[in-house]
Amino acid sequence: MLNKFVVLKKHGLRNIIVFLLACGIFLAGFLLIWVSTFQIPSLDTIESRQISQSTKIYDNTGKVLLYDMSQNIKRTVIPFDQISQHIKDATLSIEDKDFYTHGGVKWSSIARSLIADITSFSFSQGGSTITQQVVKNAILTGDKTPTRKLKELVLSLKLEKVLTKEEIFSMYLNEIPYGGSVYGVEEASETFFGKSAADLDIAESAYLASLPQAPSYYSPYGSHLSDLEKRKNLVLKEMLSDGKISQAEHDIAMTEKVTFLPHTDNSLKAPHFVMYVKDYLENKYGADVLAAGGLKVTTTLNYDLQAKAEAIAKQYATSNEENFNGSNDSFVAIDPKTGGILTMVGSRDFFDTTIDGQFNVTTAHRQPGSTFKPFVYAEAFVKGFTPETVLFDVPTQFSTKCAIDNFTTTSDGSCYAPQNYDDKFRGPMTLRDALAQSINVPSVKTLYLAGIGDSINLAEDMGIKSLGNANQYGLTLVLGGGEVSLLDMTSAYGVFANEGVRNPYTAILEVQDKDGNVLEEATPHPNQVLDPEVTRNISDILNDNAARTPLYGANSVIYFPSRDVAVKTGTTNDYKDAWIIGYTPSVVVGTWAGNNDNTPMAKKVSGLIVAPMWRAFMDEVLKTVPNEQFTKPQVEDSYSLKPVLRGKWQGGISNITANTVIDPNTPYNSLQEVLSGGVHSILYWLNKDDPRGSQPSNPADDSQFERWEYGVRKWALQNGYN
Repeated sequence: MLNKFVVLKKHGLRNIIVFLLACGIFLAGFLLIWVSTFQIPSLDTIESRQISQSTKIYDNTGKVLLYDMSQNIKRTVIPFDQISQHIKDATLSIEDKDFYTHGGVKWSSIARSLIADITSFSFSQGGSTITQQVVKNAILTGDKTPTRKLKELVLSLKLEKVLTKEEIFSMYLNEIPYGGSVYGVEEASETFFGKSAADLDIAESAYLASLPQAPSYYSPYGSHLSDLEKRKNLVLKEMLSDGKISQAEHDIAMTEKVTFLPHTDNSLKAPHFVMYVKDYLENKYGADVLAAGGLKVTTTLNYDLQAKAEAIAKQYATSNEENFNGSNDSFVAIDPKTGGILTMVGSRDFFDTTIDGQFNVTTAHRQPGSTFKPFVYAEAFVKGFTPETVLFDVPTQFSTKCAIDNFTTTSDGSCYAPQNYDDKFRGPMTLRDALAQSINVPSVKTLYLAGIGDSINLAEDMGIKSLGNANQYGLTLVLGGGEVSLLDMTSAYGVFANEGVRNPYTAILEVQDKDGNVLEEATPHPNQVLDPEVTRNISDILNDNAARTPLYGANSVIYFPSRDVAVKTGTTNDYKDAWIIGYTPSVVVGTWAGNNDNTPMAKKVSGLIVAPMWRAFMDEVLKTVPNEQFTKPQVEDSYSLKPVLRGKWQGGISNITANTVIDPNTPYNSLQEVLSGGVHSILYWLNKDDPRGSQPSNPADDSQFERWEYGVRKWALQNGYN
């Protein structure tokens, strides 16, 4: 019986092996037959591959065409021997060093990329040879099947059998996209440098060789010029390593100043916004899909507003250049309820090379001046302080490394005693008045009370991601010491407009492929990042015309008699940047003015430089949104609240106790509350980390107490208080 079992087991295993071998032979045969059906199209078919697969970008109506990526496609095919050896060498060094020795596929690169994909789970590694790229871009443009990669490998091997290396390389250089409607090295050379590809020098060749990997991202007309510069340097490094150039040639090319011709595509509407969208699409779908995938992209842009913003930007920048030495400006408008970017103007004129007009200021990092203050005040309100909390606007030396009576600021940071914009001090002020009038000394004190780290964390939660670690900053942060983008700032203000709910900004409503299938569509991801009551307090202050009148006047350019519009301006200390951001519950508009090269403007406040252009555009924007009012914040008038938190600075001890019977119909201000305890800074009356808790037993434990107290005592004596 046992022997029979052994025999059956032996024959069963053999049958299984035979069956598996038969299946393997069948599958291999099927695969060989399938592979044999792969056809290489004629060169004429390859030449016309891109034109019928145009990607189009539209505004939010889906009707206004902002850009057709294949419109007026420009391609000039030239013989291989008329292409500069420099661009050939640069391309080989960065794209495919072993092009002339492999058979179309580098199996080691494929294995390496597969291992990297598997270990990282990203499945995004490259490893393509020039031959594979020709096949991918020229032959398999419309093939999106799962077997595409296998087809690419097989057809690459077949292409190497029917064409010479020079023919394949010539096809690559004449067909590869270099950005927008520019295809081929000859057209790229003429477009960017105004010369034939035969005349390209080493530095120019290194720039052109940098583009095919990500034509939109590395575009010399986009906002990633520093990354383009890094990639150009990498190309030169690889050329040197490969022996294509000498050390002297490398060093000369590294320092050569290459000038790109201005972008002159008249078919391009909302150019900065389109370039921003192209960057996003290329990063997500790849350059080949973007160039030839036939995508229909519906964006969030309101083109009517965009056109008005562009006209206003040009008009006011011209005037500012004459009057204030400010040659450029930019606008961003965002719907806070969806995050949709309604308007993006990156400069006064995209095509103006004298101001580096292609640079998108809306995404650049600049110092925001006092427009950063609302985030700090919001964090103070989160901690338990109130809009009526009183701080003293008096000369104060904040640095513990400096003498307490030394009211100067030094460049090395050892002394820090900030001044106000008008060099005046106002004595006791509520947080409401200090924020509305943008007074610096109380704002610095507010940052100390709120905490630098917590203020940065709140700003990050609201959408500002560029500030980094709190250890980088001191108390100057509240005056705009960090660097942020206008796009991030405008979006973050949207949290104030939307009662604490953040909707991340987006430029895309929908993307369809050439067959009408929806690849992506806008899906709101609202997140409550701030207490609604805190945002109501901020909006109420920034909309309080009476509170800001001492700074701006009763009928200023930022006052809207019949609308609720919260507004904050900001100017950097060096007058390099002037900002203004304003909002209603339905729209946020941010505006910047200055110079792209960071040269300072005239020493004028932002209310003069940037507010008029913001108002001109805001008037247009308000016509498109409903007339909504901000929700009024609750008024805290409990007598159990410390006097200093409800606007009382004459003392911290009240004769009205929790047991006092008060007629609820009696207005707070009609009560004759008697305060005692003397005039002190707020740190005498409360613990900054627990402002509504008990009074500190030893206020001097706080490192800032004596410094704040010194200025307050001096003010009290000068004004007749003991």
